[in-house]
Amino acid sequence: MTRGKFITLEGGEGAGKSTQIKLLAHFLRDKGLTVVETREVGGSPGAEEIRKLWLSKDEGYWDPLTELLLITAARRDHLVKTIWPALEQGHWVISDRFFDSTSAYQGLGLKLGLSTVDQLYKLIADQFRPDATLLLDIPVEIGLARIRKRGETDDRYEQQDHHFHNLLRQSYQYLAETYPERITMIDATSGSQEIAHQIQGFIQRIL
Repeated sequence: MTRGKFITLEGGEGAGKSTQIKLLAHFLRDKGLTVVETREVGGSPGAEEIRKLWLSKDEGYWDPLTELLLITAARRDHLVKTIWPALEQGHWVISDRFFDSTSAYQGLGLKLGLSTVDQLYKLIADQFRPDATLLLDIPVEIGLARIRKRGETDDRYEQQDHHFHNLLRQSYQYLAETYPERITMIDATSGSQEIAHQIQGFIQRIL
């Protein structure tokens, strides 16, 4: 059986990842593929329990390293219980956030360092990486305005100040420049259908 593909979508708050995952999954299913839609932090029963624990505390309750360890534990369960079995069955897996979010948020945003994030990731996943990562890039002001318009302000990162969000955007852009063979940057300022068209064109080349 041919192994499935693992596609991750990354980006700052309000970039439209959830919408694009649904559109991409529909596009792939129309081509006869079986698709698993998932997310981080979460994506498996154990990882979802860790997500609840992580988000149940106010920002600052966990120090950055403890937060990273929680996220890493959730990712291991996500890989073992959801991602790897689906790929072995030939399914395509699309995840809303993965390792690059941790690099951007905890590694660079919270200043733990990329090497710390990398060491923990290699411990749980060795050399496994997404087949492709789509980075939805959007100016901070536009992304946060979208969040406010939808009334979604509960997430601890959404409540950070503009400086933090600009740092995250710069961190994602740095990762895209560092790993151009895997990360493709998508302009997320246009309408959802135009963004979906860009993504589908890229995925079509993989197909």
